[in-house]
Amino acid sequence: MRRVRRTLTALAAVLGVTAVVGAGWLYVKPPELLRVGDGYAAKIVCSNVFLAGRDPDVVLSKDVQAPGNPLLRLVRIDVDRGEKRVTARIMGLFAANHAIYRDRLGCTTVPDGNFEAARLAVPGEPVAAVSRDNAIQVAADGVGNARDERIATLLARNDLTGKNMRAAIVVHDGQIIAEAYGKGFGPTTPLIGWSMTKTVNAAILGRVMMEGKIKLDDAVLLPQWRNDRRAQIKLSDLLGMESGLAFNEDYGTVADVTRMLYLDPDQTALPASLPMLTDPGKSFNYSSGTAVLISRIWMNRIGDEQTALSYPERALFGPLGMSSAVLEVDARGTFVGSSYLYATARDWARFGQFLLQDGVWNGQRLLPEGFVGMMRTPTLASNGAYTRLQAWLRPPGNSTGGDAVLPADTFWLEGHDGQSMAIVPSANLVVVRMGLTPSWLKYRPQALVRDVLAALPSGDRQP
Repeated sequence: MRRVRRTLTALAAVLGVTAVVGAGWLYVKPPELLRVGDGYAAKIVCSNVFLAGRDPDVVLSKDVQAPGNPLLRLVRIDVDRGEKRVTARIMGLFAANHAIYRDRLGCTTVPDGNFEAARLAVPGEPVAAVSRDNAIQVAADGVGNARDERIATLLARNDLTGKNMRAAIVVHDGQIIAEAYGKGFGPTTPLIGWSMTKTVNAAILGRVMMEGKIKLDDAVLLPQWRNDRRAQIKLSDLLGMESGLAFNEDYGTVADVTRMLYLDPDQTALPASLPMLTDPGKSFNYSSGTAVLISRIWMNRIGDEQTALSYPERALFGPLGMSSAVLEVDARGTFVGSSYLYATARDWARFGQFLLQDGVWNGQRLLPEGFVGMMRTPTLASNGAYTRLQAWLRPPGNSTGGDAVLPADTFWLEGHDGQSMAIVPSANLVVVRMGLTPSWLKYRPQALVRDVLAALPSGDRQP
């Protein structure tokens, strides 16, 4: 028995030393996967607390931990409202990562912990909100007499709007005819679009094109590409995801996309450094890195950094009356045009109506002729799934949503965790659906769009 006790004591000592050494290793040099998890948690909590006004503990449990990744269930957060910072740590101890709020530029991950550099990257005063006095075509303060009870009944069906729906809006003939919200959400709650942001970023680029500062066939797009093979990449190649650049969009590990978003203070650094695998136009590679590069390219063409940082407000959000829209920047001042636009569901619908109207708002053309048409034009390399301007022809997911057969002119904005917008020009229709619905739940919005179309007066829809 004495020998057993000695053995157990020795084993306990070994385990104790191992635990101390392991904890020290996690503290000093944590695995990148843990830092990615903490960076994601800090960023999501920061944006939802300081932009959307939500409770941080609810955001951590519902938005960060509930979707199912077991690693994220170990994350603990610290919210400093005075400094407008969020820090996340595994078990409250390890792999610290940070996010900071910078007023009208929203939140950004600060993976190097250099908050001073993050502040200095945004020169001058915070970007001011523009005047919202202009007339608008999509109702901003309720649906009024435009409400359609048939459509409202459809939005009340969970089988059509999906699990964890946070907002669903139907716009027909320029009016909101029905809208529905999940518990805790409403018309004033800003919601992340994830990759729907790519299409908005493309529209901002279109505004730069209208000013004559950039063209689709421009090449030598970044200084670091000037003297190598990447100098041949045209802006149109980046927009169609046909640049030939290597980029790994796998979110299940520490891939290019997660490293860019949660480990790099300068999110352009990694995608701008990647080699070309094929000649431009030869292959399709969906890449959030490409979208961030597009942001930096149009910002460079504007020139002055403060002017560039205020540009989305001045050139797009202001004219459209998207008063809630905040396009967030990285820690070094580049708009994260791949992922991080927050706006209310009504403002997302407003943007959809703008595209439905071919880039014209209140009688003023804001996008070049044919620009929205390119959003509906398939690329050859994507086998017709993706378009020439950061939008989709393929419906969300790998199926058509049951037996949903939609008009041939339907095109889509699509984002992570079930964000979608269907634009149907032939029916003068926009259907927005926002939520927290991971892909493994297999929700598809096509059935919702199909049933909305079927409920419209027969003269307002075409098969």
